[in-house]
Amino acid sequence: MILFTCRTDLLPMTRPTIHDVARAAGVSLSTVDRVLNDRVGVRHATQIRVAQAMRELGFERNAAAANLARRRQDRLLFILPAGSNSFMRGLERELTQRSEAWEFTSIAVQVVPAFDDVALARTLHAVDPGATDGVAVVATDSPVVRAALAELRERGVAVVTLVSDLPSSRRQHFVGIDNVQAGRTAASLLGRFCRGRSGKIVIVAGSMLVRDHAERRLGFEQVLRAEFPDQQILPPLEGRDDRDIVEAELDRVLRQQPDVTGIYSLGAGTRGVARALAGLASGAPRPSVVVHDLTPHSRQALLEGSFDAVIHQDPVREISAAVSLLQSLVRGQPVDPDAGRIGIEVFLRDNLP
Repeated sequence: MILFTCRTDLLPMTRPTIHDVARAAGVSLSTVDRVLNDRVGVRHATQIRVAQAMRELGFERNAAAANLARRRQDRLLFILPAGSNSFMRGLERELTQRSEAWEFTSIAVQVVPAFDDVALARTLHAVDPGATDGVAVVATDSPVVRAALAELRERGVAVVTLVSDLPSSRRQHFVGIDNVQAGRTAASLLGRFCRGRSGKIVIVAGSMLVRDHAERRLGFEQVLRAEFPDQQILPPLEGRDDRDIVEAELDRVLRQQPDVTGIYSLGAGTRGVARALAGLASGAPRPSVVVHDLTPHSRQALLEGSFDAVIHQDPVREISAAVSLLQSLVRGQPVDPDAGRIGIEVFLRDNLP
């Protein structure tokens, strides 16, 4: 009688997966697949070893294993804007580093020029339904993008929007924060920071072509005009989330408008904001500043006192929610209508994680 042992030191603390079985039995994932589905090409001794590993682990087949039995994966594509946007690059890193965390799901990432609706529509039209089951896209608000999303749905591809929504399109769900609420929160904070100092407020945006920036501006202006009428809102600067453009444009405004009391940066480009503030003349009053997304640069600016508050959305939760939603849509499983809703966090220098 031949006895086999599996590596009990590798036993997982949570529900065991097919990856755990493969590690414990010392075989490849494809070998476990063949054993699970009674396929040829596996030696009898190896079959026994895999079966023993499954028993000792308490492995049970689940929906993901059923996917493997059908010899398919959920093939997902994330389309993100290119450029130096720290938050978007954080989403990209999260997808790359955790690509193996989702069982029986392959994830590809494609970047397109930021705020370029034609390039985004072209990328969506090029998606092959034979190789892609679901798409998550940071949408620009444009008729050509809406048409491309409609075509993608007609071809049977599941679609969710990410970070920036397009509710008038045929997308199935949105994953992100309530951007109007985020803008209202920013106004409440900045209005209080500027209390007692009448002046002008500068809004720094990436582009009004993306709905998240437009909605943040809407919520911000609603609250600031209603509750802090002594603050005059200047026309927004559109820096295309480029730190050099933001620095140059903001520096120009600060030189022309010495009575600026506050700055709301509702997109990326926060490094440009910090650099423009660093260029203020010695002794000049410093505007209060509220920005979005906790990055190494915005964290440092908070610690140095250049920024007063950061409104943050968790990229890990955002990516996890998007993957889970697409998996459910692709597999025909019920979806919680609130599954894509991400809460905001407000960080000051005193409560940084």
